[in-house]
Amino acid sequence: MARLYVDYHPEVEQPIDNEQQVIADILASMQRLDQRTHELYGKHVRVSHGKSHGVAVGELTVLDNLPAHLAQGLFARPATYPIIARLANVPGEVVTDAVNTQRGFSVKILNVDGPMLDSHAQQKTQDFVLDTGTTFGAPDAKAFFVQHRALMEYAPRIPAGIKEAVSDLSRVTNQALNAVGLNSPKLDFFGSSRIHPLAEAYYSQAAIRYGRYIAKLAIVPVSPAQKSLAENDVTVDGDKDPNALRTATVDYLRGNDAEFDVRVQLCMDLTQMPVEDTSKEWDQEKSPYLTVAKLRIPRQDAYSPARQQYVDSLSFSVAHCLEAHRPLGSLMRARLVAYPAMALLRRQGNHEPTSEPTSIDEVPA
Repeated sequence: MARLYVDYHPEVEQPIDNEQQVIADILASMQRLDQRTHELYGKHVRVSHGKSHGVAVGELTVLDNLPAHLAQGLFARPATYPIIARLANVPGEVVTDAVNTQRGFSVKILNVDGPMLDSHAQQKTQDFVLDTGTTFGAPDAKAFFVQHRALMEYAPRIPAGIKEAVSDLSRVTNQALNAVGLNSPKLDFFGSSRIHPLAEAYYSQAAIRYGRYIAKLAIVPVSPAQKSLAENDVTVDGDKDPNALRTATVDYLRGNDAEFDVRVQLCMDLTQMPVEDTSKEWDQEKSPYLTVAKLRIPRQDAYSPARQQYVDSLSFSVAHCLEAHRPLGSLMRARLVAYPAMALLRRQGNHEPTSEPTSIDEVPA
């Protein structure tokens, strides 16, 4: 079985022309966005995934007896790790949930062992940063920069009512495409579904190293209670409750556990399953997502006042990483630079600690 999968080696990555300048341009664009949102909110907010729906603690359990091609990196042997999870909207601003874009699920796994990326060498955390949608709306860092400059720098100036209208139109249009078996990542970004955040599946969208191999990662809800949430959209009314998705998340976790599969999709062909183009779907019939771990979040208050303050001081970053799960591709190489730089700017600017947590006991009740 293992021979079907592409072996990781550094040459699987092929930097784009003038890549370092493109990454510098992305960072500068993000810094300008930070300045604008700081003027709006009086503090630094994340330039991506700006609005939290909840922050929760739980555990990730690696399955027993995984076959060799799945028993890689963090998942090489059975173990249970404490985790901190954050659910959020994707844009780098705090807007009403009626502006319903793609959503994010970030997981910080604590007490991991093994060689880390050089920039994370003294730490023992592994972060996975995922979004709804199996692909990203831009193929590489250069295309992302064009989008970011055109949209993100001006988005904070657009009135909320116009954003809500664009979101509704995009959502309805993409639903029509879905009905005939099509999908638009761009429409999905601007007008994502209104499925309950704990009923959604989340994807790395970009490739990562998976020990000996290359993979994409997914976190998929599996409990019957969560699956039933997907039967009805969350009612979103920006006037009545601008935080409807947060309300839905917090209400569910106050009374229910949440359970997810952690799954990987292994690369079988770099032409059909490219590392450098994050807009290209990897064929799930040829290489299905396979379960390697279980993630459980027990019932809890996922957005108490103390947690609201705590989550603002956290950084979830693709750069918090074992070497065995190195982010791959143009977009990820940009994130490896931008995420740490913007997190440091935000946390230092808000006079927040910059250290990584070492125990979930640090998370307030």
